[in-house]
Amino acid sequence: MKAVPSIDKNVFKKFKLQEKIVLSPNTAVYRFALPSKNHVLGLPIGQHISVQEVVNGEKVMRSYTPISSDQNRGYFDLLIKSYPTGRISKHVGEMQVGQTLNVRGPKGAMVYTPNLVKNFGMIAGGTGITPMLQIVRAIIRNRPRNGGNDTTEVDLIFANVNPEDILLKEDLDKLAREDEGFRVYYVLNNPPTGWTGGVGFVTPDMIKVRLRRERLIIRLTKMQERLPRPASNMKLLLCGPPPMIDAMKKATESLGFDKVGKPTSKLPDQVFCF
Repeated sequence: MKAVPSIDKNVFKKFKLQEKIVLSPNTAVYRFALPSKNHVLGLPIGQHISVQEVVNGEKVMRSYTPISSDQNRGYFDLLIKSYPTGRISKHVGEMQVGQTLNVRGPKGAMVYTPNLVKNFGMIAGGTGITPMLQIVRAIIRNRPRNGGNDTTEVDLIFANVNPEDILLKEDLDKLAREDEGFRVYYVLNNPPTGWTGGVGFVTPDMIKVRLRRERLIIRLTKMQERLPRPASNMKLLLCGPPPMIDAMKKATESLGFDKVGKPTSKLPDQVFCF
């Protein structure tokens, strides 16, 4: 049966919390039920939704990218880290199964289509991993071995504070093991003893430095940069906390990437900020 889209870009609709999958004391995957088993969310790859709730008498709206896709019928999943001062994230963190969330969409300038570019470089921090994972999964799902035609190469740098902050690491590692066109490099501010990934903040040197892939998840014999070089057939995607994104805009410009001069990224931009 043909899938039925659930969301409306002009009207907020209510979706009931079906399940809460706790990942850490302040992070969980929230599964919301769609109207029927034949319904999909109706969200193009690369786009996001708006969530609006009344918090302390005031309407508050935030944007989120589901980690599920329209391959999943009957539900959609949001990965949310709750902060004490985050009005929507705290509200969602306190939701009980059966309660509803107001959702509108799709929205956003990024609409991914197979082979949009030859190479994606990605830099994510914290829950900024969600739009990256959505795109990576879509690319791998459409590989020639799976009956598709997507040959896009993807290199991801994923920055966090502590090891336990690395969200969905098992999923990312599994994708990297199974797909030679996807590589991931982890960076931690507070690494444990024996850590072989990056340390500290993401820097220009960390982006451009060459090293053997034996230090990363994927083992390659050749020397290779962690991210693709600036070119007309590549894009660099950024998503994370605002201070990190501001720093990355300056860092990538110093490496020869296009300057991010507009407040909102557009699809043709070489450097795209979610």
